[in-house]
Amino acid sequence: MAAAPELTTSFLSVRGLRTTFPGANGPVAAVDGVDFDVAPGEVLGIVGESGSGKSVTLRSILNLINPPASTSGQVTWLGTDLLKLSESDLRLVRGREIAAIFQEPMAALNPVLTIGVQIEESLEYNLGLSGKAARARAIELLGMVGIPDAAHRLKAYPHEFSGGMRQRAMIAIALAPGPKLLLADEPTTALDVTIQDQILKLLLRLKRELEMAVILVTHDLSVVAQTCDRVAVLYAGRVAETGSVADIFSSSAHAYTLGLLRSVPTGHAVRKALPSIPGVPPALSDEIAGCRFAPRCRFATDICRDGEVSLREISPGHHSACHHAARVIAEARASRS
Repeated sequence: MAAAPELTTSFLSVRGLRTTFPGANGPVAAVDGVDFDVAPGEVLGIVGESGSGKSVTLRSILNLINPPASTSGQVTWLGTDLLKLSESDLRLVRGREIAAIFQEPMAALNPVLTIGVQIEESLEYNLGLSGKAARARAIELLGMVGIPDAAHRLKAYPHEFSGGMRQRAMIAIALAPGPKLLLADEPTTALDVTIQDQILKLLLRLKRELEMAVILVTHDLSVVAQTCDRVAVLYAGRVAETGSVADIFSSSAHAYTLGLLRSVPTGHAVRKALPSIPGVPPALSDEIAGCRFAPRCRFATDICRDGEVSLREISPGHHSACHHAARVIAEARASRS
């Protein structure tokens, strides 16, 4: 797959990222040649259906994929390829420079340790803080993420928090070392819309205050529109399209992106069935010649089935892996006019 253009500022650059898991007939690629960049202070949204490789991509950045699975390609962070670092060197990056919020707080938080202990562990390991200094910083962090009566709440266990409070605690733990990049894996999943809105606004506020970049994995396009600067659309482990939020929403250049957008309810008064993308995503073990979306795509022609299409520049900063990008863009614009 052709690489996307380099950013003028070297921050995070992912090139040819491939993560495979053992299968009955050989290795199966959950992520297969993914390319994208993240600039300082930017929010990049990664979207796609379940099974498209979003969460695996995020874990692969920090090389959290354990054998017998394997990760290859390049993940260049401030000039260093993270995939070439030893485990001991990676630990100096994980948490300190790149932090992660995982999808389910109750699975990520230790149920037998208080929230205060878990925050203070991160502070001690990454910053060398302990005792009163660690406790004071932990109280400050809980206050920063909007948890009231922080000194008392440090003594609480995860099960004593609501879903939104647990997510805020996870954010506090992730922010403890002062990372430059935050990886957020569907941080609002299973939260009601009011709490979801609070968490998203919190992330954006902290991003500005701490001058962080964020990679936000989600399947919710309304979240992308609300929070992100740029978007990478994944399908079957590959990038289908990348661009600014304006590019993706107003000038979709891949049939899969257009299908995702059309499946989102609008505020129109007329009630009608939402259009859906026909068929199902391919199994990761399927051998597909050409575009992986072709079997489900009404724009597909013989050229789409003959050979793999790489990301191509549609306009500055906007790339699509589609032979018929011009037709898709024309239809996308017509439907919004």
